Amino acid sequence: MPLWLQAGLYGLLAGLALVVGAVTGCFVPIKQRVVAGIMAFGSGVLVSALSFELMGEAYERGGFDATVVGFLAGAAIYTFANWVLAKQGAKHRKRSGKQQPSESEESGSGMALAIGSLIDGIPEAMVIGISMIAGGAVSMVALIAVCLSNVPEGLSSAVGMKNAGRSKAYIFGVWGSIALILGFASLAGYTVFSGLPDDVIAATTALAAGAILAMVSDTMIPEAFEQAHNMTGLITVLGFLVAFVLSHL
Repeated sequence: MPLWLQAGLYGLLAGLALVVGAVTGCFVPIKQRVVAGIMAFGSGVLVSALSFELMGEAYERGGFDATVVGFLAGAAIYTFANWVLAKQGAKHRKRSGKQQPSESEESGSGMALAIGSLIDGIPEAMVIGISMIAGGAVSMVALIAVCLSNVPEGLSSAVGMKNAGRSKAYIFGVWGSIALILGFASLAGYTVFSGLPDDVIAATTALAAGAILAMVSDTMIPEAFEQAHNMTGLITVLGFLVAFVLSHL
């Protein structure tokens, strides 16, 4: 199977983890505290993956300059995009409570939620494709980390969408579409960057890491802490530890 196709399928797999979470959130009654705990675990997994996989890979390829510039740029771009979307009604897109506005309460918030969820996932998907450039094989740690974190993301956001009165057709349409787009994003990560210099690949990898860390800080950890409170830190550490062990096996 061609590597570009493998990259696309791996990205699609990561996107389907969001769909699995959304289906679970819509059909399985789960207490908000449990959802928050799963979200905290996913946050720890992502922080570990970006620390040991993405930033390490970026530094080895491009040194401090490319890594620092990319990391800060990723965080800045995501923060600005998140701020714009928050103004349109997507501020609480990862929340499982009743914080998400309905379409009647805030017109256009549904589209903002969908775009916000897509922006959250694209950096992770691109990293999966980029990870295949060096050795022709996907970074299994990065793939597992993204899948483990996407399930609680999809679960929590879908519960919030349902509480806001959005239909199951809308919810599954959003996450199904995002899963397909993430497949193309991973494919693009491999095909577009394969022939580029190491500094560019390093900066892009670090950019994705910065965007992911900003996303975790802005959306995932606040949702986890709101319900899990004092247990958030411990559960996040457990998620970090699981990803750390995977990266060293």
